[in-house]
Amino acid sequence: MSAMNGAFEALLDSWDRNNVILINLLRALAPGALAAKAMEGSKSFGEMFVHIHFTRLYFISQCAPEFSTAKPDNRSVDQDNAGQIAHLLNESAKLVRDAVKSRVERGQQMEVLYDHPILMIQHLIWHDAYHHGQMKLALKLAGHPLDDEEIGPVTWDVWMDKH
Repeated sequence: MSAMNGAFEALLDSWDRNNVILINLLRALAPGALAAKAMEGSKSFGEMFVHIHFTRLYFISQCAPEFSTAKPDNRSVDQDNAGQIAHLLNESAKLVRDAVKSRVERGQQMEVLYDHPILMIQHLIWHDAYHHGQMKLALKLAGHPLDDEEIGPVTWDVWMDKH
């Protein structure tokens, strides 16, 4: 494997790990927490996770429409159902991975945004992490912080584990 292929595989692995971390956060929330909001007028935790999913689908539809699925409808999602949300996040993560991998392997640019397909994964990792941090801060402000000893192994450690 060339160094360039190795770097690209590491990037795809970082995308996969990013999604694992997000789903681990989802599963670490206490029962009923998906309906909670950081403050009046803000999205609930469930709405934030669903927003992440639909943001991924939006960028796929704009940048690699051949990987786009049916027009997303967030009204069909039970935003209090962690199992359904995890399934959706896995689906959209796979679509992003497949779209970027295909475009890179074919040497094809994205349709509307980004100078290179890799930038879409980098942007979405940043986007997911932004909301991850929002949710963790909101839990702290509400007096329900996640214990670092419990959440660390399923979030930070996922980045650092060697396979």
